[in-house]
Amino acid sequence: MIESIGLTKRYGPKTAVDGVSFTVRPGVVTGFLGPNGSGKSTTMRLLLGLDRPDAGQALINGHGYRDLPAPLCEVGALLEARAVHTGRSARNHLLAMAATHRISRRRVDHLIGLVGLDEVAGKRVGAYSLGMGQRLGIAAALLGDPEVLLLDEPVNGLDPEGILWIRNLLKSLAAEGRTVFVSSHLMSEMALTASEVIVVGRGRLITSGSVDEVIRGIGAATVLVRAAEAARLAQAIAAAGHQVTALAENTLRVTGTDSTTVGQIAAAAGVALSELTPQQATLEEAFMEITRDSVEFHGGGGARHGTGSPVRGIGSPDGGERGIGSPDGGGSGGPAASATATDGGAQ
Repeated sequence: MIESIGLTKRYGPKTAVDGVSFTVRPGVVTGFLGPNGSGKSTTMRLLLGLDRPDAGQALINGHGYRDLPAPLCEVGALLEARAVHTGRSARNHLLAMAATHRISRRRVDHLIGLVGLDEVAGKRVGAYSLGMGQRLGIAAALLGDPEVLLLDEPVNGLDPEGILWIRNLLKSLAAEGRTVFVSSHLMSEMALTASEVIVVGRGRLITSGSVDEVIRGIGAATVLVRAAEAARLAQAIAAAGHQVTALAENTLRVTGTDSTTVGQIAAAAGVALSELTPQQATLEEAFMEITRDSVEFHGGGGARHGTGSPVRGIGSPDGGERGIGSPDGGGSGGPAASATATDGGAQ
């Protein structure tokens, strides 16, 4: 289990993490979400003892990372895949890490095969692509067969096959009862991978809960309905007190009610329907809504969410692996962190 208890971290005048508290439970994949500059990377550094908090506590299974006698065997982390000696081969990099905890060469060879680096394990890491570097970082995180995993953008640079692989791997690790904490900007991927999410913005906790809870929290349900007599149906729905928006010819979006009610209104009005589909917001839409006041870096263009024109004058306002084995050897060694990242402000 991972616990952030009132964590606060300042870099000069900037407060990168501001009194953040949350718990990451074992047995599920938990997504860590937030815009650039929201404090995600700083929070992960604090959890791993790479930075000291100005206030609060960071605990892993009830202990600070620095107090763990064999950290690689308890916590696996990937913060920066490129934080590797570029002159070393992947195999030698993992062997050097393994030596600090008396982890066997057989474990290293197993992980090289697991992440798909067999053919390039003897090559210098400096020649690796971004995706190959990510695979090596994941192997390093899994080296000690840890019960807790913290991964910052683990699918960055991976091809579709690699993304599917890491998604299934993380789910299988969580299914074994491990604590899996994953930071990502890819909302569509998080919706397929994570069961729970923690959302931060400008260094503060915004919300947390299951993916479904977070999505439901952004507003009322909607229903997509198509009918040849869409205009007459829109008038009947508006007369019943529901908001209607025209999306395209013969297509309406009804807000604030369910498909059963819309169907009953259509039947009472004598309007035949060609489609009646409940709509659920996506995690991306929920994320954009709940972080809209916490975005620190904006792109140009002033893009707005949502398309379609409200129907005027009818009640609407204008305008988706086990087999990582166990280390063959004891769990001794100093508190060598399995994550390395550059010092600096929140990301």
